[in-house]
Amino acid sequence: MKKKTAKAHGSDPEVAATEKDEDSGGPLKRKAYEKELKKLHIELVKLQEWVRHEGKKVCIVFEGRDGAGKGGTIKAITERVSPRIFRVVALPAPTEREKSQLYIQRYIPHFPAAGEIVIFDRSYYNRAGVERVMGFCSDEQVKKFLDAVPNVEKAMIDSGIILLKYWLEVSPDEQTRRLEARVDDERKIWKLSKMDVKSYTRWDDYTKARDEMFHATDTAWAPWHVARSDDKKRARLNIIRHLLSEIPYEDVPREKVKLPKRSVDKPKENKDLNFRFIPDVF
Repeated sequence: MKKKTAKAHGSDPEVAATEKDEDSGGPLKRKAYEKELKKLHIELVKLQEWVRHEGKKVCIVFEGRDGAGKGGTIKAITERVSPRIFRVVALPAPTEREKSQLYIQRYIPHFPAAGEIVIFDRSYYNRAGVERVMGFCSDEQVKKFLDAVPNVEKAMIDSGIILLKYWLEVSPDEQTRRLEARVDDERKIWKLSKMDVKSYTRWDDYTKARDEMFHATDTAWAPWHVARSDDKKRARLNIIRHLLSEIPYEDVPREKVKLPKRSVDKPKENKDLNFRFIPDVF
């Protein structure tokens, strides 16, 4: 039995993203954000140790329009944990060989093994989103994909994978502001691809694709979780807190670390050794 779609999460996410939260007091201040993020980072480390100790498998999928904040959220999740446990997957465009394969085949090798947390920065849901909107696949291919995905995700969960799916919902005005910022900032220009520019004009097409994707793939065993992302800081904190609440991790017993004593000899001049120090510019 399918769960209710995104509109049942309180209101239509597209409308909700444009509404000002009267209790929010405006954008979250950096100091408050960093204070809360530090607490959540501690919990993410606990999650990491539990996953490693228990041999658990976790897969987290992030989807949303261009500029919705997926990359920043993933960075906030991973900046204090081990990249050996938290593995981020952001696949490039498929090769000609991959195009001839079973569609989901190129994603399966990246699914988590025991002791891993895999985060997909866009995922197999590309077929229901960008590929569909930009005309890279046929309507028949989209239909087959949407029909098959619930069964694939059921098989993932039956194999022991903890699967979480997040859609970041950004408003039209905020998306425009963020994409314009990429144009004007040489540090961010690499984030703005030709595909982003083309897809920018197709807001309504993406809305339709999103709604049909939710209708087909928002299941009892793998529901979609929608996060309002106009305020990036709030979105990151809300998502991290939510994903922690969805995984039944526990503290793993650890021995308290104590550094042993050591002796360090007084440095002796060695004329045969020439250290090439870089210039102290700063």
